[in-house]
Amino acid sequence: MEFKISVQDMHCEHCVKRIDTALEEAGLSYDISLEDKTVSITGCEKCLEKAVSAIEDLGFTPEV
Repeated sequence: MEFKISVQDMHCEHCVKRIDTALEEAGLSYDISLEDKTVSITGCEKCLEKAVSAIEDLGFTPEV
């Protein structure tokens, strides 16, 4: 399954890099779009929860 997470407070490449690093460290399969301000997660609902938690831990406000 693929899930889309909206991250409206992701504004620049630095934000993308921080999220990229956190999701990579969490071992997730994902794609980040700065243009759309979204993170697409491929996997199960547990992966989605893990991704949302990792993004929140960075101080962003993810919305599923």
